[in-house]
Amino acid sequence: MTGEATIHISSAVVSVLPQHRDDVLQALAALPEVEIHQHDARKIVIVMEAAESGVLGGRLAEIACWQGVLSANMVFEQVERSADIGD
Repeated sequence: MTGEATIHISSAVVSVLPQHRDDVLQALAALPEVEIHQHDARKIVIVMEAAESGVLGGRLAEIACWQGVLSANMVFEQVERSADIGD
């Protein structure tokens, strides 16, 4: 895939203190290229997209520092050619 435009798609689990869950959900919803797919009192499952893997890692590192967040861990990452997905 060298030289071709790619998109990195990653799923992650964000563990939160229950009393901060709603604030974290609101902040996640405001991030570009982030979708919330599932949540309960302590865990939030998100999917993120970016042009490169480093952006995803940086975004998770930022989320991990938010008040009420215990951890933000990447679960899966896939790389696709943009031309293959219509972007």
